[in-house]
Amino acid sequence: MTTNLTKPMSKKLLFAIILVTVGAELLLYLARYSTMASTLYDALMVSSFFIGWRLYRRLGSPQDKPKTKRQLSLQFTGAFLIFVLGSTVINIYSTYVFQDFSDDYDQYVQDYADIQAYDAGNEGPSAEPIGTFFEKVDLVGYDLFADTLAGLEEVWRLAYIVLFLVIFKKIFRRRWESGRTDIFLMAALFLTSILFGIDHTLDAEQPWSIKIGSIVSFANMGLLFGVILLWTRNLWVTVLVHALYDITATLSWYYVEYAVELFALAILVVHLILFTLEKMHQRRLKRQMEKVELIQAAE
Repeated sequence: MTTNLTKPMSKKLLFAIILVTVGAELLLYLARYSTMASTLYDALMVSSFFIGWRLYRRLGSPQDKPKTKRQLSLQFTGAFLIFVLGSTVINIYSTYVFQDFSDDYDQYVQDYADIQAYDAGNEGPSAEPIGTFFEKVDLVGYDLFADTLAGLEEVWRLAYIVLFLVIFKKIFRRRWESGRTDIFLMAALFLTSILFGIDHTLDAEQPWSIKIGSIVSFANMGLLFGVILLWTRNLWVTVLVHALYDITATLSWYYVEYAVELFALAILVVHLILFTLEKMHQRRLKRQMEKVELIQAAE
């Protein structure tokens, strides 16, 4: 995989990778002072889709067999369930180990939920239906839009992994040429996870007791996403898992209680059905191959 990830690239692609990694860090930091920086960050996340389109093929290899739609669906459902389980463990860990961060985060969710709360009765009888409709769209739609863009942070992660590997290849050329490159991939995964945690503190000024909890908690989440990315070798599956988890988490916090758990339960049912169908298909193929071999042996 490391060979594919570091194969030669154009100067334009290298510049784009640096822009979506280092540029995103800078915009996130400036977002604490400027709403324009926040808007530019959103624009950068949207444009990162095209960078991901150039990079996602590097995760695979020419020898890999194309996956069927059912196999891709199984990858997604399995990855989503793994992330939900892993994030639950991380949240429990953070609650007990980083009490200040946990309390601050709970208060943030509660305050934001109070802001987002919409009571049509407060508008009085003069409220226009079309106006109330678009107010609801603004309240729910912006959150869902932001969560969808959050999925494209996985393009940021892949771009950073590629960038780190290119740097490692230049600095540690002798060890790289020896073929022992897995350690560099793990180092890149670790570094991107730490940066993912740090990035969730750049746009806010907080005490270190809260900031450390935030960095560790989100770094663990980032590590989990990175493992899913390398396990599936599919950027878009990881993007989808990230986006849908954030969307269901937002729905759970502000709009629909236990949205994450309900969605995960539905995904589990779908996963079991797909897994059963795939096993039946594999057994059918095996029987067909055995019949062909028997016929060839008889001839």
